[in-house]
Amino acid sequence: MADGFVVSTETQVAAPAATVFAFLIDPEKLLRWIGNGATMEPHPGGLYLLEKVSARNTARGTFKEVVPVHRLAYTFGWDENPGVPPGSSLVEIDLIEQNGGTLVRMTHSGLPTEEDRANHEKGWKHYLERLSVVAPGGTVGPDEKW
Repeated sequence: MADGFVVSTETQVAAPAATVFAFLIDPEKLLRWIGNGATMEPHPGGLYLLEKVSARNTARGTFKEVVPVHRLAYTFGWDENPGVPPGSSLVEIDLIEQNGGTLVRMTHSGLPTEEDRANHEKGWKHYLERLSVVAPGGTVGPDEKW
């Protein structure tokens, strides 16, 4: 998988890394901030499936690295998008405890075009903002942005 175009972003979350990690791999918690259905098998080779992201698309990939409370890496792509098909890109998330919370450092590489990079950057920003609300105990309404 080539590096292609890359999205890199960081978000501070006012919750411990263990809590944030759970919101990334536990389907019940995950659905509080992204998607409408999820199947997560958080071990190398396990399935990453997030249904109805942005009200219509399904994201699919395979977990490559799972280091509890510290790091996730999984392939990523869209069932409905032949430009970014399942498994064609790589998402890496590092959780770093700092400032009484957790710094979420996310890199999404292997995107094929600048347009795909820009669209995924917009999406990640939106969803990581939602994560930063729910992980510390807040709530977000239905995802009407997309």
